[in-house]
Amino acid sequence: MEVELHRGTVLESRHRVHVAVVDAGGLLVAQAGEPEYRTFWRSAAKPFQAVPLVEDGAVDHFTLTRQDLALACASHSSEPAQVTLVREFLQRIGCSERELMCGPHRPLSDAVAKDYETRGVRLTAVYSNCSGKHTGMLALAKHHGWPTEFYARIEHPVQRRCLKSISDYTDVPANDIGVAVDGCGVATFALPLRNMALAYARLANAKFAMRNAELNGELDEANEPSDTFRISHSAFRIVEGILHHPELIAGEGRPCTEMMRAHPGRVVAKVGAEGVYSAALLREGLGVTLKVEDGHSVASALAIAAVLAELGLKPQPASLLKKPITNSRGETVGEMRVNGGLTK
Repeated sequence: MEVELHRGTVLESRHRVHVAVVDAGGLLVAQAGEPEYRTFWRSAAKPFQAVPLVEDGAVDHFTLTRQDLALACASHSSEPAQVTLVREFLQRIGCSERELMCGPHRPLSDAVAKDYETRGVRLTAVYSNCSGKHTGMLALAKHHGWPTEFYARIEHPVQRRCLKSISDYTDVPANDIGVAVDGCGVATFALPLRNMALAYARLANAKFAMRNAELNGELDEANEPSDTFRISHSAFRIVEGILHHPELIAGEGRPCTEMMRAHPGRVVAKVGAEGVYSAALLREGLGVTLKVEDGHSVASALAIAAVLAELGLKPQPASLLKKPITNSRGETVGEMRVNGGLTK
């Protein structure tokens, strides 16, 4: 599979795409390129960095909302409403914006960025697209009684807990997961696409797995809920937050939000930097992760829309099927589109 840029009738460039499609049992059901391709998961890992909030009891301790959980998973556009909700999230856990270790940056939405520039809005840490994730990490630290200072450092208990969550959901031993520093300052994780897709398949199947474990009365020797129930219940609450608030996961006009709005209750979609995209297809029970090898972000959005359409999620928003290429006068001079498909 490739995403091609055609200028006029001539192919100008192409972006190679690797894809893994996996069911909750770990079976590779479809692929393109190298499904075992190893790369950093970047922000597409956020749902699994947020899972400990549920598993460890922080959600109930702080009475966190579905909006809070969605923001913990978000790469938001720094829209005014999103920033307000992050501030409310911080207030709910008794923290201040000064404690956030993510630096400010230009909003991911051009429209929002231009509006702030026009109005002279001073961007602070809460405007970072990762501020919800960082607030969730502060909540986890406070709940456990861990220091909130330097919570973003790889050696901090919060980051070690996130690594364990990634390992639990991907079936990759923690020692085999590559760890480095993400753009927002916290840990980011390198592992094969196939295992990333497995984690999203488990999100897709969370509700079924939780109810199945409940019906079977799955308890461990101490009469506590089994690992299957615990993991499925936590994943289900994360999925609930995302599905109820797709507007918080990205923002107006951005692919994650638009795909989930177009198919309410059917898909969880999450972008990662450098050409990574993950998705959970709830009806089909499948997880998907792809990587555009050269890291092209527009190509990754086109590729995930094409892959999800091929797997039955139709129709996709028209803006995600082809991207017009325009010149400095706004004239259309070409387009980007996907060439090729999945091997099943």
